[in-house]
Amino acid sequence: MGTAVIRRAGLGALIDALKDRGYTVIGPTVRDDAIVLAELGSADELPFGAGVILDAGRYRLRKRADSAAFANSGGPQSWKAFLHPPRVRLWTTRRDGSEPATFAAENDAQPPGSDMGSRARRAYAFIGVRPCDLAAIGVLDTVLRAGTYPDETYTRRRDGAFVVAVECTEPGETCFCASMGTGPGARGGYDLVLTELVDEVDQRFVVRVGSEAGAQVLAELSVERVGSADVEAQQAVARAGERMSRRMPADMRETLAGARESPHWDDVASRCLTCGNCTLVCPTCFCTTTEDVSDLTGENAERWRRWDSCFDLDFSYIHGGSVRSSGASRYRQWMTHKLSAWHDQFGSSGCVGCGRCIVWCPVGIDITAEAAALSRGRKEE
Repeated sequence: MGTAVIRRAGLGALIDALKDRGYTVIGPTVRDDAIVLAELGSADELPFGAGVILDAGRYRLRKRADSAAFANSGGPQSWKAFLHPPRVRLWTTRRDGSEPATFAAENDAQPPGSDMGSRARRAYAFIGVRPCDLAAIGVLDTVLRAGTYPDETYTRRRDGAFVVAVECTEPGETCFCASMGTGPGARGGYDLVLTELVDEVDQRFVVRVGSEAGAQVLAELSVERVGSADVEAQQAVARAGERMSRRMPADMRETLAGARESPHWDDVASRCLTCGNCTLVCPTCFCTTTEDVSDLTGENAERWRRWDSCFDLDFSYIHGGSVRSSGASRYRQWMTHKLSAWHDQFGSSGCVGCGRCIVWCPVGIDITAEAAALSRGRKEE
C-alpha cells in the first residue's frame, strides 16, 4: 500500500490514529488572525477554507472559495519551535548545598511505549509539514543531531516524531523553494505525505508512504484506489513550482564569499532594524545563549538556554566589546552564513526558501531582492 486516496473523514481518522498511538498531534490552525501551529484535538481544527495574502512585511488571512485545508503558506512559526524549543531549563540548584537537578526528561519528548518517566512529554506527530520545512528539519538534523556532540533535547524530540508532510499545490507570494531545490514536492524525510486535491464538489488527499511506521498507520484508514488522482497530484505540484514569482540566484555561495566589502551592505543597513525577526521565524536558525536566573530570596538559581540571534549586539561580544557593532556587519554575517558559509560548515544551504523572513520583516526586506542586487554587483565588477 504505497499510495492511496483518503477523503476528509480519513484526515480525521488519521489524526485519531496518531492520538491513539500516544502522540501529541501538532498541526496548523487559525488563531489570533494567523495560521499557527498548535496541538490539535481533531481534524475540525485544521484551517479548512483559510488562505493567506503575503508580501514583504505583510501577512493577512483571507477566506477561500473552497474548503482546502492546506492551501496556505507557513505562518510565523516553524516546527523548529517543537524540536529545538525557544527556552529549555538546563538545571536548578539551591543554596542549601544540594546537588543541582537537571531537567532533560522534562524538556524532551518520549516515543509511545517508552519508559523515560512520567515527567517527559509524549512524542509529537506533526501534520501539515511543508516540503521546505521538511528540508529545514533535515538541516537541523545535520546541525543538532548528526555532529560529534548531538544536542540531547533536539535528538530525543526528533527521534520520537512522526511526520505527515503536505505537498504544496498553491505557493505563497513570497515562496521561493523551487529555486532552492526544497519544494514544492516532498523529497523524503516523512512517514506519510499528503497532496490535497480540491474543487467545487470534491476534496481528496493522495497519500504516499515514506516509512514502515507510516504504512502501519495508513493500513488502519479507510482508503480508496489512487487511480488518476496520483497524476493529478503530480501535475498540481509541478504547476505550483512554475507559479513561484521569487527565486534565489544560483551563484550566492560564490557571490557572498567575495562580497565582504560590497557597498550594498550599507544600503541594507539603512533599512534594517536589527530586530532579529528574520532569525526567530527562520526554520533553520539554531543559535542559542544561556542565562542564569535566581529568585528574590537568592536561595534558588536556574540555568536556561534560549534562542539567540546574530542580530543581537551582544551575540558577538567578547572581552572589550562586540565584534560586529554595525547593522551592516550583522546583516552581512547572517546572510553570508545562511547562503554561503553554511555550505562549508554543514554541506548545504541554510536557506530552504520558505519566505518567512520576507513576510515577518517589519520593514519588508526581501532576501531574494538583496541576493539579486549582490549578484548583479558581482557580475558588474
